Amino acid sequence: MFSTEQSCWFIRKVICWRAAASVAWAVLLLPPITFVFVILSKFSFLHPIQTISECLYLLASASGIFSFILLCGVILIVGFLNLEYYTVIPTIACSKIALLGQLLHPRQFVNSLVHCIMGIIVAWCCAVTIGFRYETLGYPCTQSDGYPQMCLNEYHLILLLAGAFVGFSHSLLGVISNMNYVSFHTVQQYKYLRFKGSLPLVVKCSATQALYSVRNYIVVYLFLGYIPRAWICKTLNLHLDSSVHTLDSIAGLLDLSLLYHLWISATFLLLTWHITLLLFRIFVTEVYSFPVQSSFTEDSHQYLPKVLAEKQPKILKFLALQDLALLSQHSPSRRCEVFSLSQPGGHPHNWNAISKECLSLLTDLTQRLVAYHDTVATNGRAKSLPSGNERKTSSETSVTSGTEDLMSPRPTFVMKTPASVFARSIVGTPQSPLTALFTPDLDSPLASPALRRLTAPVEQCSPWYGTVQSPHIMRRAPKLWSTSTDSQVNGSPTPSPASVPSPKQEPSKPSFLAQFLQNRKEQVKNFLAKRVLIMYLFNKLPEASSQALFADSQAHIWALEGLSYLVQASFSEDQFGVVQTTLPSILSCMLVLQEAVDRHFKLPHASSKPVRSTSIMGDSTFKTMRFALRATLKTAIYRITTTFGDHLNAVQISAEHRKRLQQFLEYKE
Repeated sequence: MFSTEQSCWFIRKVICWRAAASVAWAVLLLPPITFVFVILSKFSFLHPIQTISECLYLLASASGIFSFILLCGVILIVGFLNLEYYTVIPTIACSKIALLGQLLHPRQFVNSLVHCIMGIIVAWCCAVTIGFRYETLGYPCTQSDGYPQMCLNEYHLILLLAGAFVGFSHSLLGVISNMNYVSFHTVQQYKYLRFKGSLPLVVKCSATQALYSVRNYIVVYLFLGYIPRAWICKTLNLHLDSSVHTLDSIAGLLDLSLLYHLWISATFLLLTWHITLLLFRIFVTEVYSFPVQSSFTEDSHQYLPKVLAEKQPKILKFLALQDLALLSQHSPSRRCEVFSLSQPGGHPHNWNAISKECLSLLTDLTQRLVAYHDTVATNGRAKSLPSGNERKTSSETSVTSGTEDLMSPRPTFVMKTPASVFARSIVGTPQSPLTALFTPDLDSPLASPALRRLTAPVEQCSPWYGTVQSPHIMRRAPKLWSTSTDSQVNGSPTPSPASVPSPKQEPSKPSFLAQFLQNRKEQVKNFLAKRVLIMYLFNKLPEASSQALFADSQAHIWALEGLSYLVQASFSEDQFGVVQTTLPSILSCMLVLQEAVDRHFKLPHASSKPVRSTSIMGDSTFKTMRFALRATLKTAIYRITTTFGDHLNAVQISAEHRKRLQQFLEYKE
């Protein structure tokens, strides 16, 4: 993250200091956590007072102080990794091969290697703290002929390897469960209360994850434990004591004391790392108040309307939207600054900038949903042809002119009737007045791939020439990779009927080499499509695709809340009527988005709520983000309609939007 965001003032002045504060608190909490670990690892029911005095003496000894310094260094590295890898938009793998690619990424390899090294360091500190048979790697022993030698202490080795295994599994689990994802809490609390409420769950999560990690480690060591043992003996010139059973056997691993110390050490390791991560999340997501108006020119890049327009870093934009949602609800004085006019000139620059950015976010989400629906609807089958006199729905109308004034050159999505039924009259002849009204806009980036395929000119050698047949007769072999359109094989879209060349101009045929490579590519794809394992890895996961579509919906939720609360407050607080000029655009944008969201929830994979993850540290709130967005969107529209009531009948919106808005006014939606 530092490559692109190091020059940002917010990263230098806010985020870095918050991360440093979280690491400082984690270091301060390390002594009591270490004391509890020492008590649990050395406690004796027969001599409790003696055990406590020995623990205090151990913590004050030179080895205890050195171990504490090493643990502090590990905490610093964990805090740095949290700052380096955190994200406010989770990375969701839409297929098994995509998840495998994330796990094998070089950046993730470095992360796993660092976690393995830190696990070994923490395990060594635990071994020194526990003492007894775990203290050293080698111990003096006697050969059969009576000569002294150094033998390998396998108990120390198994503890060190357990630390490396737990660290490696923790790094992989972080990728699978999006542990670097930083979510924002809906209910605002003080940092102490959030930490106090989450601490019991973090302890439970650490103990549970440590139990599963030790179970997996025991199985791995049972079959592969001889490899590191032989390598250590050869490297350090150590010998194996024949009088002691090796631990890579069932008899050696069925040692309750060994299993207990492995589990308590893994729990201590994960608990320190999880607490550092929890503190980082709490400090980073703390509310930051941005000034609405700039008092000085040199600080103009720090006020709220300017920050909302920034694209990077994402944490800055999210905190700005969070501040906008909070001020629109709880701060009348800051709302007045939003509704104020500039002097001189009397222009509502603050409101125009804020509303423009919020509407831009909502429009981007609407366009994404429309493009996703077109991709799902045309994935291997052609759409049914609607009749020419079919009326447009509200999603077919573009946003009103007020929205176009606020949002600059964004393409509006206008869905038109497919013109394949008029293809014979279009090709080679000018468009008639009747067909010109229904000609699809194929140059639009959101045009359906089925429209481009169905409106393509039919060649004379084609079996479809001169006849009208149903497009559903055409079947397609299973595809390994779905493309945006079937006609874009060579990288160029199919020309629209308006741009069909004259009969005198013969279309250029692809070269022999290009056709040969394309045929081989299709053969390889068809061959791989018949392999079950390949299809299992490359098949899209519908649930994950829907989650990825709404991965950043927390920003849209805050935009909806900020707009709706500001519009609600403008009914009594907007003295100059600056909000009323953009009210038609806001209503139209929300209604179009609601129709797109409702259409998405009609898909079979989007209507079922996923099971929440049992892991506390792997935040799974992004899995249900689409449900939160749908509820927030409907609440925002109701908030506006209940405030303005029948006054909305005077707002200039389209007939379809007015009909939809009437449903909200009558509480029928």
